[in-house]
Amino acid sequence: MSTVLAPKRTPPLENGEQLSRAEFERRYMAMPHVKKAELIEGEVVMGSPVSWKYHAGQHTDINAWLGVYRAATPGTDAVDNSTVRLDLQNEPQPDVALIVLPECGGRIRMEDTYIVGAPELVAEVSGSTTSIDLNRKLQVYRRNRVSEYIVWRTYDEELDWFVLRGEDFDRLEPDPVDGLLKSVAFPGLWLDSAALVNRDLATVLAALGRGTASAEHAAFVQRLAAQRTT
Repeated sequence: MSTVLAPKRTPPLENGEQLSRAEFERRYMAMPHVKKAELIEGEVVMGSPVSWKYHAGQHTDINAWLGVYRAATPGTDAVDNSTVRLDLQNEPQPDVALIVLPECGGRIRMEDTYIVGAPELVAEVSGSTTSIDLNRKLQVYRRNRVSEYIVWRTYDEELDWFVLRGEDFDRLEPDPVDGLLKSVAFPGLWLDSAALVNRDLATVLAALGRGTASAEHAAFVQRLAAQRTT
């Protein structure tokens, strides 16, 4: 009589473990109770419990800002906590990303329902994860040529917006006339960063409304429509 061997149990993900991307995905899929795990430079990074004061509320605000932009800008999409297959050692799950749809000239593609490639813009709400977000993760996004990277440092009540120029990230400087931060990759995506940090969403959306009413935003929408293939 042959012996039937029980299937091997999939090992759980462990913080700091070194894994291939394929093994990381296999274990992650076997742990549906885990809401967020990332692979950064081949190392498993699992978040701590999410704080209302330093993460959850801010996450909602930045989602609202990007979601309203997406509504005004056909050919783009705002995605929340989506797994991103960047390269063989990196599979982050950014808090929010803003993309140009592939059929409108965007550079990401879909594979097994997942994003593959570098989103045009990534935003992280960064409390306890600041040391990772401004170091290893910043370098990963830079190397994979994410166009813009926003880090909202909630403990410090500060916001950093980086723009890829050449091979390096530079800080985006406020407009000298109105003091707003204005995206290079997404015309009309304007931000009153002081209002955002102060959780004044009405003022944030008012500034965004001026951006989406601008001539450069209208031209961007026309360009996306002209590139649409389906």
